[in-house]
Amino acid sequence: MNETRSSRPPFDWSLLPAFLAALEHGSLMGAARATGVSQPTLGRHIAELEAQWGVLLFERTGRGLLPTREALRLAEWARQMEGAAQGLERQLAGAATSLSGSVRLSASQPVACYLLPPVLARLRNQLPDVQVELVVSNAVSNLLRREADIALRMVRPDQSTLVARRIGEVQVVACAHRDYLRRRGTPRQPADLAQHDFVGGDRVQEVQDGLRNAGLVLPDAQFPLRTDDLVAAWQGVRAGLGIGFVGRYLLRTDPDVQLLPLPVKLPRLPIWLTVHREIRTSQRIRAVMDVLAAELPGEF
Repeated sequence: MNETRSSRPPFDWSLLPAFLAALEHGSLMGAARATGVSQPTLGRHIAELEAQWGVLLFERTGRGLLPTREALRLAEWARQMEGAAQGLERQLAGAATSLSGSVRLSASQPVACYLLPPVLARLRNQLPDVQVELVVSNAVSNLLRREADIALRMVRPDQSTLVARRIGEVQVVACAHRDYLRRRGTPRQPADLAQHDFVGGDRVQEVQDGLRNAGLVLPDAQFPLRTDDLVAAWQGVRAGLGIGFVGRYLLRTDPDVQLLPLPVKLPRLPIWLTVHREIRTSQRIRAVMDVLAAELPGEF
């Protein structure tokens, strides 16, 4: 069955102000004076609206514009539309300027569990009407899927729809629990690592790759724990399972985990505050970003 389609052109909402201004002021001159729109433009908008609605809205007289019965009947609906549009505009303006409401923040496991909590406590003091929804995830794509408003990541996004702000960097260090070092000794040269156990990754094998690049190809037996869960890996180091490579800030959480005096250069990982380009104008989101940018570097 074929659908029946109206030949009437789509309704243009932008023509309504001309109709209501002419109705209120009774002439194109008065409407132009009130709105700042030229008389020819107002006249053209009213003519287009009459064509779209298929009715005569005004009778042109020597004294101005005389609304027809149809115009008076439609005026109430037009005023309701105008009021709804103004309400929508106010709501959007309030959403963009309000410093109250929820902000969804995404961060990796160690950052979410160890770096963020004291910062979020200070954020609460500075922005008491903002609630944080914390998404603990290592994925870099959740901003694109709008699963978060702000993301803290160790890599800079290359998507044009995302805006990133670098707020500092985290030093990666080699460390081990003092009980492990008491049993196995403290490695002081890269070659000493061949005699040690490690906590490494499972599917993500950055630790294994780094050791391999340093000339150490170690058997699986020297990795008593392999996991891609970064918090579980840290807990494995704390339990004395072997040497781990972690952000230096984690050492503050357990004084029994010691920094290894190895003469090797380990990476410094930048931390990026990332937001979707379309929502960065929200004052609430910008306020949270500013607090994070000011407070987080002190925790690295």
